[in-house]
Formats: sequence, C-alpha cells, structure tokens
Amino acid sequence: MNNKQSVTYLILLNASLFFGCSGPAKERNATNAQASASSSLGEKYILDTKESVVTWEGFMVFDFAKEHKGYVYLSKGELMIEKKQLVGGTFEIDMNTIEYGDKTDKNTPIKHLKSADYFDVEKFPITIFAITKVDSIIRDSIKVTGNLTIKGITNPVTFPARMDLKDGIAKADGKVTIDRTKWGIRYASGKFYDNLADQTVSDKIELQMKIVAKK
Repeated sequence: MNNKQSVTYLILLNASLFFGCSGPAKERNATNAQASASSSLGEKYILDTKESVVTWEGFMVFDFAKEHKGYVYLSKGELMIEKKQLVGGTFEIDMNTIEYGDKTDKNTPIKHLKSADYFDVEKFPITIFAITKVDSIIRDSIKVTGNLTIKGITNPVTFPARMDLKDGIAKADGKVTIDRTKWGIRYASGKFYDNLADQTVSDKIELQMKIVAKK
C-alpha cells in the first residue's frame, strides 16, 4: 500500500470516536469522577455491545470525492434515564476493534491507524466518552455535551442527537465532527507539516454514534 492510500484511509479513525484512554492518572481520575457523577442520576440502562457501534468517516484534503468509512465497537457503557429523559452516561470504545468499511479490501490501513502515528492502540486501547450535560430541544431531539478522551487527552464536545425510549430499551443516535489534532493526532496534518501537497490528511473526523441500552 502506497503512502497516499495509507494516509487517505487512516485518516480519522477516530475515532473517531468516539476515543483512546489509558493516559495519565490525572486524566483517568477526572473521567472517573465524571462517570461517578452521572451514575448517581436516574435509572441505569446497560449498553448492548452487539447493537451499538461508532461509524467513522474521513478524507484527503485535496480529494473530497473519495469517502473512506469504517467502524469501531464499544466494549461497555451505560445510559442514565430520569423521567424518560437522558441525564448522563459513559461509554468505552475498544480501539482494537477498528475496521475498514469495505470488508473485501485486503489492503486497508488498519495497522497504521493502530500505530503511534495515529491512535497508538497498544498504549491507549480504550477511548472514553462521559456525558456531562443534556439539553432537551424538542420531542426526541437533544443536545449532548461530554468529555471525550483519546490517547489520554480529554476535550469537551457538543453535538445534536435523538433518543427514543420504549419497552425498556433506549436508542440514541448522534453525529459529531472533531478536530483530531486536539487529541495529539498530527500525522500528515497541514497545521503542523509543510509541503505535504496531495498527501495532506484532513484534520476533521466525522463520528456517527449508534447506542442501544437496555434496562
């Protein structure tokens, strides 16, 4: 696989998404404190790891026509529900589960994405998202704010989402676009490297989250 392919695909796995943990004790303690605070609110709904997934998407700066998508899966988590409203929750994403969307493609950049150039999965195998605030907009539409920890670095994110609660099952969908460089992922970023030309990787990573939790 040539360098352009590697850069093109690996772009943002974000995750995507949502994350990467196992960082400094200070960061872990802060995240744990947030998780404890949210868990004290409402009734707990446990994440269904078979039904929940984060989809990532990225692209080269000078080649917007090509879409590159993949998935990463959650290992555990919970939603906190009070009076049929989302009030908190935490999730852990297993970065070892990163995969490329095209299952027939045998020349994917997954190995590079797991390397220190990107998510350094051996050192930071888990990404964490902890909800800190939920604002109701209208009906089932909400605005979620939380702390996203990737590679031991925590930053706040806010994004629109929708949630449906029925028969003891909570389903939530949301989409957030993050700047990967805020989490120390600078590989082939035009902000930090000159003369990359068509090898420049977009700093933006789009994460589509599908969460299913059961009472």
